[in-house]
Amino acid sequence: MGTSDGRYPYGNSLLVEGSEETVLIDPSLAVSERGGVPLRDGNKVDRMLISHAHEDHLAGCHLFGKATLHAHDDDLSAFSSLDGLLEVYGFDAEIEASWRTQLVEKFNYAPRPDASGFADGTVFDLGGGLRIEVVHLPGHTRGHSAFLIEPEGVFFVADIDLSAFGPYYGDHWSDLEDFERSLARVREIEAHTYVTFHHKGIVSGHSGFVRQVDAFTAVIGARDARLLDFLAEPRTIDEVAKHIPAGRIGVDDDMAGAAVYLASRAGDYVVGSTLVVDGGVTHARG
Repeated sequence: MGTSDGRYPYGNSLLVEGSEETVLIDPSLAVSERGGVPLRDGNKVDRMLISHAHEDHLAGCHLFGKATLHAHDDDLSAFSSLDGLLEVYGFDAEIEASWRTQLVEKFNYAPRPDASGFADGTVFDLGGGLRIEVVHLPGHTRGHSAFLIEPEGVFFVADIDLSAFGPYYGDHWSDLEDFERSLARVREIEAHTYVTFHHKGIVSGHSGFVRQVDAFTAVIGARDARLLDFLAEPRTIDEVAKHIPAGRIGVDDDMAGAAVYLASRAGDYVVGSTLVVDGGVTHARG
């Protein structure tokens, strides 16, 4: 498990050692702070598999400059340049300027124009019968992918993190319909152990995983239901704003500002907490 049970900005990385190759999946900020990962004598990290192009999933990549880096073709441009990564988020100029600094200073971003792409169904053979298969699960980002490790039956599902917050699809490269299709797909894939990058960490057994995926998915419907209930009769923009304690409708920059705070020095002592950015709606219910 990563620092603070893998809560942002930390995460749960996964090290897979075969007889011929060693693969590190999603080198996190915790990997960076610890200066590496525990390896068997004489082993080195040969490849890094990155589930998707978000800062917390690549914060430890700088430690393994000689390892080949792989990401899904749809997210690959984010590894070529800082501008490419910023395109994933879609921030405005003011937020982008601050975030640009944080990506380098806190999350150790360094371009990897040599990064190689993979696609759904790509298999990495680590030797000794150990293999990793890519499962493309877009929605969180265009290229968001999971990794099925066989024959161990371990399924790293990345940011399908099963948190109470539910699915996050608020970036420029996010897509709700893709996310819903991915959630339907992932619940059908049987494994012995499931690993999330954030929060839950390890979930044992398919039935328990399906229950948690269904609860995670249901958050989408609950969000829609609350909105539709309020909009059951025609509302003006001013009325919608008055329904929110903050007195206005949220914009992308509200979420971006919170992300910048958590990633900055000012947020260094905020660990293991959930920062709700909804204008006070959550606490105003009932």
